[in-house]
Amino acid sequence: MIYTIIDVETTGQSNKITEISIFKYDGKQIINEFTSLVNPKTLIPDFITALTGIDNYMVANAPTFSEIAKDILAITEGTTFVAHNVNFDYNVIRNEFKDVGIDFNRKKLCTVRLSRKLFPGFKSYSLGKLCTTLNIHIVDRHRARGDAEATVILFEMLLNQPNSETVFNDFLKKTSKEATLPSHLPTTVFNNLPNKAGVYYFKNKKDKIIYIGKAKDIKKRVLSHFYSKTKKSLDMCRETSNIDFELSGSELIALLMEDAAIKHHYPEYNQLAKRAPKSYAIFNYEDRQGVMHLAYNTLTATPNPIQTFYNITDCRQYLEKLCIQFELCPKFCHLQESTTACNHFKIDTCKGICKGEELPEPYNSRVLEAIEYLKSHAKDLILKQEGRHDQEEAFILIESGNYRGYGFIDKTEQITNQEDLEDFLIPQKNNMDIQRILSKLLY
Repeated sequence: MIYTIIDVETTGQSNKITEISIFKYDGKQIINEFTSLVNPKTLIPDFITALTGIDNYMVANAPTFSEIAKDILAITEGTTFVAHNVNFDYNVIRNEFKDVGIDFNRKKLCTVRLSRKLFPGFKSYSLGKLCTTLNIHIVDRHRARGDAEATVILFEMLLNQPNSETVFNDFLKKTSKEATLPSHLPTTVFNNLPNKAGVYYFKNKKDKIIYIGKAKDIKKRVLSHFYSKTKKSLDMCRETSNIDFELSGSELIALLMEDAAIKHHYPEYNQLAKRAPKSYAIFNYEDRQGVMHLAYNTLTATPNPIQTFYNITDCRQYLEKLCIQFELCPKFCHLQESTTACNHFKIDTCKGICKGEELPEPYNSRVLEAIEYLKSHAKDLILKQEGRHDQEEAFILIESGNYRGYGFIDKTEQITNQEDLEDFLIPQKNNMDIQRILSKLLY
Protein backbone atom coordinates (compact mmCIF):
# COMPACT_ATOMS: atom_id res chain seq x y z
CA MET A 1 0.00 0.00 0.00
CA ILE A 2 1.20 3.51 -0.83
CA TYR A 3 0.63 6.39 1.58
CA THR A 4 0.87 10.16 1.24
CA ILE A 5 1.73 11.73 4.58
CA ILE A 6 0.58 15.34 4.57
CA ASP A 7 0.65 18.50 6.62
CA VAL A 8 -0.73 21.94 5.83
CA GLU A 9 -0.36 25.36 7.41
CA THR A 10 -3.31 27.73 7.06
CA THR A 11 -4.45 31.29 7.65
CA GLY A 12 -6.40 30.20 10.72
CA GLN A 13 -10.02 31.31 10.73
CA SER A 14 -10.52 31.28 6.96
CA ASN A 15 -8.51 28.00 6.69
CA LYS A 16 -6.80 28.91 3.42
CA ILE A 17 -3.57 27.00 2.83
CA THR A 18 -0.29 28.91 3.18
CA GLU A 19 2.02 25.88 2.93
CA ILE A 20 1.65 22.21 2.06
CA SER A 21 4.04 19.29 2.32
CA ILE A 22 3.41 15.77 1.02
CA PHE A 23 5.66 12.74 1.44
CA LYS A 24 4.83 9.68 -0.67
CA TYR A 25 5.74 6.60 1.34
CA ASP A 26 5.61 2.93 0.35
CA GLY A 27 5.79 1.52 3.89
CA LYS A 28 9.57 1.31 3.84
CA GLN A 29 10.88 4.53 2.38
CA ILE A 30 9.95 7.91 0.97
CA ILE A 31 9.58 7.63 -2.81
CA ASN A 32 8.46 11.18 -3.66
CA GLU A 33 7.94 14.59 -2.07
CA PHE A 34 6.03 17.76 -2.85
CA THR A 35 6.43 20.86 -0.68
CA SER A 36 5.36 24.40 -1.50
CA LEU A 37 4.36 27.69 -0.01
CA VAL A 38 0.88 28.71 -1.19
CA ASN A 39 -0.53 32.17 -1.82
CA PRO A 40 -3.85 32.11 0.08
CA LYS A 41 -5.08 35.28 -1.66
CA THR A 42 -5.98 36.67 1.76
CA LEU A 43 -4.02 38.27 4.59
CA ILE A 44 -2.26 36.04 7.09
CA PRO A 45 -3.12 37.11 10.68
CA ASP A 46 -0.25 38.18 12.93
CA PHE A 47 -0.86 35.37 15.43
CA ILE A 48 -0.50 32.80 12.63
CA THR A 49 2.77 34.41 11.53
CA ALA A 50 3.97 34.28 15.15
CA LEU A 51 3.17 30.56 15.26
CA THR A 52 4.44 29.42 11.84
CA GLY A 53 6.85 32.17 10.76
CA ILE A 54 4.95 32.43 7.46
CA ASP A 55 4.06 36.02 6.63
CA ASN A 56 2.36 37.82 3.76
CA TYR A 57 5.67 38.74 2.14
CA MET A 58 6.79 35.07 1.98
CA VAL A 59 3.69 33.95 0.08
CA ALA A 60 3.30 37.00 -2.16
CA ASN A 61 5.02 35.31 -5.12
CA ALA A 62 4.07 31.72 -4.18
CA PRO A 63 1.71 29.74 -6.45
CA THR A 64 -1.99 29.77 -5.65
CA PHE A 65 -3.69 26.48 -4.81
CA SER A 66 -5.25 26.29 -8.26
CA GLU A 67 -1.75 26.42 -9.77
CA ILE A 68 -0.53 23.41 -7.77
CA ALA A 69 -3.79 21.45 -7.68
CA LYS A 70 -2.68 19.08 -10.48
CA ASP A 71 0.58 18.31 -8.64
CA ILE A 72 -1.33 17.44 -5.45
CA LEU A 73 -3.81 15.27 -7.37
CA ALA A 74 -0.95 13.44 -9.12
CA ILE A 75 1.13 12.64 -6.03
CA THR A 76 -1.90 11.52 -3.98
CA GLU A 77 -3.58 9.49 -6.74
CA GLY A 78 -4.16 5.90 -5.60
CA THR A 79 -2.71 6.53 -2.13
CA THR A 80 -4.06 6.60 1.40
CA PHE A 81 -4.14 10.13 2.85
CA VAL A 82 -2.31 10.19 6.22
CA ALA A 83 -2.08 13.11 8.64
CA HIS A 84 -1.90 13.91 12.32
CA ASN A 85 -5.53 14.88 13.03
CA VAL A 86 -6.41 13.82 9.50
CA ASN A 87 -9.89 15.35 9.35
CA PHE A 88 -8.46 18.86 9.60
CA ASP A 89 -5.84 18.54 6.84
CA TYR A 90 -8.09 16.44 4.62
CA ASN A 91 -11.05 18.83 4.81
CA VAL A 92 -8.89 21.93 4.32
CA ILE A 93 -7.43 20.40 1.15
CA ARG A 94 -10.81 19.07 0.02
CA ASN A 95 -12.35 22.54 0.40
CA GLU A 96 -9.51 24.10 -1.60
CA PHE A 97 -10.19 21.59 -4.39
CA LYS A 98 -13.90 22.34 -4.18
CA ASP A 99 -13.17 26.03 -4.73
CA VAL A 100 -11.45 25.18 -8.03
CA GLY A 101 -14.22 22.81 -9.11
CA ILE A 102 -12.53 19.49 -8.33
CA ASP A 103 -13.96 16.69 -6.17
CA PHE A 104 -11.16 15.29 -3.97
CA ASN A 105 -11.66 11.85 -2.38
CA ARG A 106 -9.03 9.64 -0.77
CA LYS A 107 -8.94 6.93 1.88
CA LYS A 108 -7.81 8.37 5.23
CA LEU A 109 -5.72 7.35 8.21
CA CYS A 110 -5.19 9.46 11.32
CA THR A 111 -1.90 9.12 13.20
CA VAL A 112 -3.53 10.52 16.35
CA ARG A 113 -6.13 7.73 16.43
CA LEU A 114 -3.58 5.10 15.36
CA SER A 115 -1.27 6.28 18.16
CA ARG A 116 -4.07 6.04 20.73
CA LYS A 117 -4.60 2.43 19.65
CA LEU A 118 -1.00 1.30 19.23
CA PHE A 119 0.63 3.52 21.90
CA PRO A 120 -2.03 3.45 24.65
CA GLY A 121 -1.69 5.32 27.92
CA PHE A 122 0.18 8.45 26.82
CA LYS A 123 -0.83 11.72 28.51
CA SER A 124 -1.02 13.61 25.24
CA TYR A 125 -1.26 12.69 21.56
CA SER A 126 -0.49 16.11 20.12
CA LEU A 127 2.29 15.87 17.54
CA GLY A 128 4.79 17.86 19.60
CA LYS A 129 4.31 15.93 22.85
CA LEU A 130 4.02 12.57 21.10
CA CYS A 131 7.30 13.19 19.28
CA THR A 132 8.99 14.21 22.54
CA THR A 133 7.79 11.00 24.22
CA LEU A 134 8.97 8.85 21.28
CA ASN A 135 12.25 10.78 20.82
CA ILE A 136 11.32 11.99 17.35
CA HIS A 137 13.16 15.19 16.49
CA ILE A 138 11.04 17.80 14.69
CA VAL A 139 12.86 20.28 12.48
CA ASP A 140 10.85 23.50 11.93
CA ARG A 141 7.86 22.80 14.19
CA HIS A 142 4.64 24.35 12.83
CA ARG A 143 6.01 24.39 9.31
CA ALA A 144 4.41 21.97 6.87
CA ARG A 145 7.57 20.09 5.86
CA GLY A 146 8.91 19.77 9.39
CA ASP A 147 5.64 18.46 10.79
CA ALA A 148 5.02 16.15 7.82
CA GLU A 149 8.53 14.68 8.07
CA ALA A 150 8.04 14.02 11.80
CA THR A 151 4.69 12.38 11.00
CA VAL A 152 6.47 10.07 8.51
CA ILE A 153 8.77 8.86 11.29
CA LEU A 154 5.81 8.43 13.64
CA PHE A 155 3.88 6.56 10.96
CA GLU A 156 6.80 4.19 10.36
CA MET A 157 6.93 3.43 14.09
CA LEU A 158 3.20 2.72 14.05
CA LEU A 159 3.59 0.35 11.11
CA ASN A 160 6.25 -1.57 13.00
CA GLN A 161 4.17 -2.09 16.14
CA PRO A 162 2.86 -5.59 16.96
CA ASN A 163 -0.70 -6.03 15.72
CA SER A 164 -0.35 -2.97 13.46
CA GLU A 165 -1.60 -4.84 10.38
CA THR A 166 -4.90 -5.71 12.10
CA VAL A 167 -5.33 -2.17 13.44
CA PHE A 168 -4.57 -0.56 10.08
CA ASN A 169 -6.96 -2.90 8.25
CA ASP A 170 -9.71 -2.20 10.79
CA PHE A 171 -9.23 1.55 10.40
CA LEU A 172 -9.40 1.32 6.61
CA LYS A 173 -12.63 -0.69 6.49
CA LYS A 174 -15.51 1.24 4.92
CA THR A 175 -17.64 0.54 7.98
CA SER A 176 -14.99 1.92 10.35
CA LYS A 177 -15.66 5.31 11.92
CA GLU A 178 -12.05 5.77 13.03
CA ALA A 179 -11.29 8.25 10.25
CA THR A 180 -14.52 10.10 10.99
CA LEU A 181 -14.29 10.54 14.76
CA PRO A 182 -12.43 13.56 16.19
CA SER A 183 -8.79 12.69 16.65
CA HIS A 184 -8.83 13.27 20.42
CA LEU A 185 -12.08 11.39 21.07
CA PRO A 186 -11.65 7.80 22.30
CA THR A 187 -13.67 5.29 20.27
CA THR A 188 -15.10 3.85 23.49
CA VAL A 189 -16.73 7.20 24.31
CA PHE A 190 -18.54 7.27 20.98
CA ASN A 191 -19.51 3.60 21.20
CA ASN A 192 -21.09 4.20 24.61
CA LEU A 193 -23.47 6.85 23.28
CA PRO A 194 -27.10 5.63 23.25
CA ASN A 195 -29.56 5.57 20.35
CA LYS A 196 -32.10 7.36 22.55
CA ALA A 197 -33.51 10.86 23.03
CA GLY A 198 -31.58 13.29 25.18
CA VAL A 199 -28.97 16.02 25.43
CA TYR A 200 -25.26 15.62 24.64
CA TYR A 201 -22.25 17.68 25.73
CA PHE A 202 -19.06 18.07 23.69
CA LYS A 203 -16.09 18.69 25.99
CA ASN A 204 -12.51 19.77 25.31
CA LYS A 205 -9.28 18.50 26.88
CA LYS A 206 -9.88 20.62 29.99
CA ASP A 207 -13.32 18.98 30.40
CA LYS A 208 -15.00 22.29 29.56
CA ILE A 209 -18.33 22.06 27.73
CA ILE A 210 -17.91 23.63 24.27
CA TYR A 211 -21.19 22.56 22.64
CA ILE A 212 -24.61 21.30 23.75
CA GLY A 213 -27.14 19.65 21.47
CA LYS A 214 -30.33 17.63 21.66
CA ALA A 215 -31.54 14.66 19.64
CA LYS A 216 -34.14 11.93 19.50
CA ASP A 217 -31.18 9.62 18.68
CA ILE A 218 -28.05 10.92 20.43
CA LYS A 219 -25.53 8.63 18.74
CA LYS A 220 -26.85 9.29 15.24
CA ARG A 221 -26.94 13.06 15.78
CA VAL A 222 -23.43 13.18 17.25
CA LEU A 223 -22.09 11.25 14.27
CA SER A 224 -23.65 13.79 11.91
CA HIS A 225 -21.42 16.49 13.46
CA PHE A 226 -18.36 14.46 12.50
CA TYR A 227 -19.51 14.20 8.88
CA SER A 228 -20.25 17.92 8.63
CA LYS A 229 -17.76 19.96 6.61
CA THR A 230 -18.72 23.39 7.95
CA LYS A 231 -15.93 25.36 9.57
CA LYS A 232 -17.80 25.48 12.88
CA SER A 233 -18.15 21.68 12.97
CA LEU A 234 -14.52 21.12 11.94
CA ASP A 235 -13.21 23.50 14.62
CA MET A 236 -15.53 22.06 17.25
CA CYS A 237 -14.60 18.47 16.47
CA ARG A 238 -10.89 19.30 16.58
CA GLU A 239 -11.34 20.40 20.19
CA THR A 240 -13.60 17.54 21.29
CA SER A 241 -12.01 14.94 23.54
CA ASN A 242 -15.05 13.71 25.46
CA ILE A 243 -18.84 13.57 25.11
CA ASP A 244 -21.31 13.31 27.99
CA PHE A 245 -25.05 12.86 27.68
CA GLU A 246 -28.32 12.90 29.61
CA LEU A 247 -31.35 10.90 28.57
CA SER A 248 -34.65 12.75 28.32
CA GLY A 249 -37.18 10.11 27.32
CA SER A 250 -38.82 12.39 24.73
CA GLU A 251 -37.59 14.83 22.15
CA LEU A 252 -39.71 17.62 23.66
CA ILE A 253 -38.05 17.28 27.06
CA ALA A 254 -34.69 17.11 25.26
CA LEU A 255 -35.47 20.53 23.75
CA LEU A 256 -36.26 21.94 27.19
CA MET A 257 -33.14 20.38 28.72
CA GLU A 258 -30.98 21.72 25.91
CA ASP A 259 -32.24 25.27 26.35
CA ALA A 260 -31.61 25.22 30.11
CA ALA A 261 -28.14 23.70 29.72
CA ILE A 262 -27.07 26.22 27.08
CA LYS A 263 -28.21 29.16 29.19
CA HIS A 264 -26.35 27.72 32.20
CA HIS A 265 -23.03 26.89 30.52
CA TYR A 266 -22.95 29.31 27.54
CA PRO A 267 -20.77 27.02 25.37
CA GLU A 268 -18.65 28.82 22.78
CA TYR A 269 -20.12 26.88 19.84
CA ASN A 270 -23.74 27.65 20.80
CA GLN A 271 -23.43 31.30 19.84
CA LEU A 272 -27.06 31.79 18.77
CA ALA A 273 -28.37 30.81 22.17
CA LYS A 274 -26.31 33.33 24.16
CA ARG A 275 -28.85 36.14 24.04
CA ALA A 276 -30.59 37.18 27.25
CA PRO A 277 -34.27 37.16 26.25
CA LYS A 278 -36.44 40.00 27.56
CA SER A 279 -39.88 39.26 28.97
CA TYR A 280 -42.97 41.46 28.64
CA ALA A 281 -46.25 41.49 30.54
CA ILE A 282 -49.76 42.90 30.30
CA PHE A 283 -51.06 44.76 33.37
CA ASN A 284 -53.92 47.15 34.20
CA TYR A 285 -54.36 50.43 36.05
CA GLU A 286 -56.96 53.18 36.46
CA ASP A 287 -56.23 56.79 35.43
CA ARG A 288 -57.40 60.04 37.10
CA GLN A 289 -60.56 60.10 34.99
CA GLY A 290 -61.51 56.68 36.32
CA VAL A 291 -60.81 54.88 33.01
CA MET A 292 -59.16 51.45 33.26
CA HIS A 293 -56.19 50.86 31.00
CA LEU A 294 -54.60 47.68 29.73
CA ALA A 295 -50.90 48.29 29.17
CA TYR A 296 -47.66 46.41 28.69
CA ASN A 297 -44.05 46.80 29.77
CA THR A 298 -41.01 44.71 30.48
CA LEU A 299 -41.79 42.06 33.07
CA THR A 300 -39.33 43.53 35.59
CA ALA A 301 -41.10 46.92 35.36
CA THR A 302 -44.65 45.53 35.45
CA PRO A 303 -46.74 45.73 38.62
CA ASN A 304 -49.02 42.72 39.10
CA PRO A 305 -48.59 41.13 35.63
CA ILE A 306 -51.70 39.46 34.23
CA GLN A 307 -50.09 37.65 31.28
CA THR A 308 -46.43 37.21 30.37
CA PHE A 309 -44.94 37.13 26.87
CA TYR A 310 -41.42 36.54 25.65
CA ASN A 311 -41.29 38.97 22.78
CA ILE A 312 -42.91 42.34 22.28
CA THR A 313 -44.60 41.38 19.00
CA ASP A 314 -46.63 38.58 20.61
CA CYS A 315 -47.57 40.91 23.45
CA ARG A 316 -48.88 43.66 21.15
CA GLN A 317 -50.68 41.20 18.88
CA TYR A 318 -52.45 39.69 21.87
CA LEU A 319 -53.55 43.13 23.04
CA GLU A 320 -54.89 43.83 19.54
CA LYS A 321 -57.01 40.66 19.73
CA LEU A 322 -58.38 41.72 23.13
CA CYS A 323 -59.25 45.17 21.75
CA ILE A 324 -61.23 43.66 18.91
CA GLN A 325 -62.88 40.94 21.00
CA PHE A 326 -63.96 43.21 23.87
CA GLU A 327 -64.41 46.46 21.88
CA LEU A 328 -61.65 48.26 23.75
CA CYS A 329 -59.81 51.42 22.77
CA PRO A 330 -56.31 51.06 21.20
CA LYS A 331 -55.27 54.32 22.88
CA PHE A 332 -56.23 53.06 26.35
CA CYS A 333 -54.57 49.70 25.58
CA HIS A 334 -51.38 51.64 24.76
CA LEU A 335 -51.24 50.41 21.19
CA GLN A 336 -51.24 54.06 20.12
CA GLU A 337 -49.35 56.83 21.86
CA SER A 338 -49.44 60.64 21.51
CA THR A 339 -52.93 60.74 20.03
CA THR A 340 -55.97 62.55 21.40
CA ALA A 341 -58.29 59.87 19.97
CA CYS A 342 -57.62 56.43 18.55
CA ASN A 343 -57.27 55.90 14.81
CA HIS A 344 -55.77 52.43 14.63
CA PHE A 345 -55.37 51.07 11.11
CA LYS A 346 -56.74 47.63 12.06
CA ILE A 347 -58.94 48.16 15.14
CA ASP A 348 -62.18 50.05 14.59
CA THR A 349 -64.30 48.64 17.44
CA CYS A 350 -63.71 51.47 19.94
CA LYS A 351 -67.04 52.93 21.17
CA GLY A 352 -65.58 56.38 21.76
CA ILE A 353 -64.15 56.34 25.28
CA CYS A 354 -61.13 58.28 23.96
CA LYS A 355 -63.45 61.01 22.53
CA GLY A 356 -65.69 61.30 25.56
CA GLU A 357 -68.50 59.52 23.70
CA GLU A 358 -68.68 56.64 26.22
CA LEU A 359 -68.79 56.70 30.00
CA PRO A 360 -66.03 54.98 32.02
CA GLU A 361 -68.40 52.50 33.71
CA PRO A 362 -69.46 50.46 30.65
CA TYR A 363 -65.97 50.68 29.21
CA ASN A 364 -64.37 49.51 32.47
CA SER A 365 -66.76 46.56 32.67
CA ARG A 366 -65.46 45.34 29.28
CA VAL A 367 -61.87 45.80 30.48
CA LEU A 368 -62.66 43.63 33.51
CA GLU A 369 -64.17 41.00 31.20
CA ALA A 370 -60.95 41.04 29.18
CA ILE A 371 -58.88 40.61 32.35
CA GLU A 372 -61.01 37.65 33.45
CA TYR A 373 -60.61 36.18 29.97
CA LEU A 374 -56.84 36.57 30.23
CA LYS A 375 -56.72 34.85 33.60
CA SER A 376 -59.06 32.02 32.64
CA HIS A 377 -57.12 31.27 29.47
CA ALA A 378 -53.78 30.99 31.22
CA LYS A 379 -53.59 27.23 30.99
CA ASP A 380 -52.64 24.68 33.59
CA LEU A 381 -51.20 21.73 31.72
CA ILE A 382 -49.53 18.46 32.68
CA LEU A 383 -48.00 16.98 29.57
CA LYS A 384 -47.31 13.27 29.82
CA GLN A 385 -44.12 12.14 28.08
CA GLU A 386 -42.16 8.94 27.55
CA GLY A 387 -39.70 8.07 30.30
CA ARG A 388 -36.01 7.35 29.93
CA HIS A 389 -36.68 3.62 30.26
CA ASP A 390 -39.65 1.24 30.20
CA GLN A 391 -40.40 1.52 33.92
CA GLU A 392 -40.59 5.30 33.94
CA GLU A 393 -42.87 8.10 32.75
CA ALA A 394 -42.06 11.79 32.33
CA PHE A 395 -44.10 14.98 32.56
CA ILE A 396 -43.91 18.69 31.77
CA LEU A 397 -45.71 21.06 34.17
CA ILE A 398 -47.27 24.34 33.02
CA GLU A 399 -49.16 26.49 35.54
CA SER A 400 -51.22 29.52 34.47
CA GLY A 401 -49.50 29.40 31.12
CA ASN A 402 -46.02 29.48 32.67
CA TYR A 403 -43.55 26.64 32.27
CA ARG A 404 -42.39 25.35 35.65
CA GLY A 405 -40.22 22.39 34.66
CA TYR A 406 -40.23 18.67 33.95
CA GLY A 407 -39.79 15.48 35.93
CA PHE A 408 -39.50 11.69 35.82
CA ILE A 409 -41.68 9.26 37.77
CA ASP A 410 -41.37 5.52 38.30
CA LYS A 411 -44.51 3.78 37.01
CA THR A 412 -45.04 2.18 40.43
CA GLU A 413 -45.65 5.61 42.04
CA GLN A 414 -49.26 6.53 42.84
CA ILE A 415 -50.03 10.03 41.49
CA THR A 416 -53.55 11.25 42.26
CA ASN A 417 -53.27 15.04 41.88
CA GLN A 418 -50.98 17.84 40.71
CA GLU A 419 -49.51 18.34 44.17
CA ASP A 420 -48.10 14.81 44.04
CA LEU A 421 -45.92 15.88 41.09
CA GLU A 422 -44.05 18.48 43.15
CA ASP A 423 -41.73 15.88 44.69
CA PHE A 424 -40.61 14.80 41.22
CA LEU A 425 -40.49 18.21 39.55
CA ILE A 426 -37.12 19.48 38.32
CA PRO A 427 -37.77 23.26 38.44
CA GLN A 428 -36.76 25.26 35.38
CA LYS A 429 -36.79 28.90 34.27
CA ASN A 430 -39.30 30.19 31.76
CA ASN A 431 -38.04 32.34 28.88
CA MET A 432 -38.69 33.37 25.30
CA ASP A 433 -37.07 30.27 23.82
CA ILE A 434 -39.07 27.95 26.05
CA GLN A 435 -42.23 29.88 25.17
CA ARG A 436 -41.48 29.32 21.49
CA ILE A 437 -40.94 25.59 22.05
CA LEU A 438 -44.22 25.27 23.94
CA SER A 439 -46.19 27.89 21.99
CA LYS A 440 -48.47 25.41 20.19
CA LEU A 441 -49.48 23.98 23.56
CA LEU A 442 -49.99 27.30 25.34
CA TYR A 443 -51.97 29.37 22.84
